[in-house]
Amino acid sequence: MTHKFYGGPLSLYSGKARAYLDWKGVDYEEILSTTDVYTNIIIPKVGRPVIPVMETAEGQTLQDTTLIIDHFEDETGGPSVYPDTPKQRLVALLMEVFGDEWLVIPAMHYRWNYNEEWVYGEFGAVAAPEASKEEQYVIGRERGQNFKGFCPILGINDQTIPAIEASYEALLADLDAHFAVHDYLLGSRPSIGDYGLIGPLFAHLYRDPASGEIMKRLAPRVAAWVERMVDVKAPLSGEFLPDDEVPETLTPVLERMMGEQMPFLQTTANMLTAWAEANEDADLPRAVGMAEFTVEGVTGQRIAPPFSLWMLQRALRFYRELESADKVAVDGFLAPINGAIDFQNFTLERSLAFENFKLRLA
Repeated sequence: MTHKFYGGPLSLYSGKARAYLDWKGVDYEEILSTTDVYTNIIIPKVGRPVIPVMETAEGQTLQDTTLIIDHFEDETGGPSVYPDTPKQRLVALLMEVFGDEWLVIPAMHYRWNYNEEWVYGEFGAVAAPEASKEEQYVIGRERGQNFKGFCPILGINDQTIPAIEASYEALLADLDAHFAVHDYLLGSRPSIGDYGLIGPLFAHLYRDPASGEIMKRLAPRVAAWVERMVDVKAPLSGEFLPDDEVPETLTPVLERMMGEQMPFLQTTANMLTAWAEANEDADLPRAVGMAEFTVEGVTGQRIAPPFSLWMLQRALRFYRELESADKVAVDGFLAPINGAIDFQNFTLERSLAFENFKLRLA
């Protein structure tokens, strides 16, 4: 039987899961997340309007890209997107956090400040495929305004936009240099880190026309990597680099993550601790307040989401469970990376679990 994948072309996280499913060779049917699909399938199954959602051939419902990927890693076997070696695996896990939870900032900025009118038509085409172009635009504008409204709470405003663009362009340059040498982050096989990055870098920053032109002009090798990721020519192919090598070309990318995202995540973790002490029996909110973040020397405020900590927790647990020689090797690798000490010493007093489509304190 075929698995059913409820998603959409505009969706960042659908792009992440779809690229993985295609590389893994999973037999699935993608079903467009129309208004009717949200109303009659997704909300009854999951409890809220969110994509992607996977209904497996066995009838199990999965929501969240990481859980979808891990399900098929466990069920289908074969080559894995998780490296076996310690340095590569940690880097892959960190890059998933960076892509999933931080690059949403430039992704949303460029979508809504460069591609707004085009996006309304796209939203309408997904919501009402049979409607006229004019009707789709009206429908899409109504739906899209909700997403545009997230920009200020994500820290995107007149003060921070120049810094967001400078950081994104610097990231493109660093990734372009890396992809001049390697097909993927860690060799000729995509890792979970590649899938973290592909969500924002494909669905928003490549596929949206104005930002796609920027990527192709400034970083053509990044655009070529996006195309490799989403148009899979050889499923289950490729290898990670031998001897647990992490290319030096990834150092500036890791340092950008450590400098921008890690301090913000520590602030979020501290806020979660305080929130939990005051709200022990309450459902965990989407955000535990507004937290300060700094990009390219410019400071702003954005929502502090516990979900980002659940993602980071995967990398933290892997790092803290390393034994003897592996721990020494990883610490030696991290030592020269600016800001890595903030990850090594990260304080997360409350662990998190994602169960029954909800995040909760464990």
